[in-house]
Amino acid sequence: MQKKVLIINGPNLNLLGQRDPSIYGQQTLDNLISLCKKEAKNLNLDLEFRQSNYEGEIISWIQQAKHENFTDIVINPGAYAHTSIAIMDAVLDCTLPVIEVHLSNIYKRENFRNHSYIARAAKGVISGLGFFSYISALYVIAKS
Repeated sequence: MQKKVLIINGPNLNLLGQRDPSIYGQQTLDNLISLCKKEAKNLNLDLEFRQSNYEGEIISWIQQAKHENFTDIVINPGAYAHTSIAIMDAVLDCTLPVIEVHLSNIYKRENFRNHSYIARAAKGVISGLGFFSYISALYVIAKS
């Protein structure tokens, strides 16, 4: 059975390539999507990407994922990782495996970024590998 993976990108990830390139790099969200889709094909995964700057929309996507026949979720919650108990609760209630990813190493940044509410609910966290944080998550999903 081919796994169907929902990749959720939170606030400001639509600005990749423009927003603080020294931290997030020069490549865009479209570049990330292309890279992940290419790798997903090699791993026999079906991907769907979504991005929102709105917490409630992200929560709805998590809640609906199982009903949309997704088998796994990869989430980069952006700054919501450090603030959203509501997203954490949605992930805790979700029966699908969820992997949290971050482009930057959140543990080397400002103190408030060192804590992720989502990490408490996620199967695992991959941080600091740039676009390869996503590729690593896809590899884990394909091999598990």
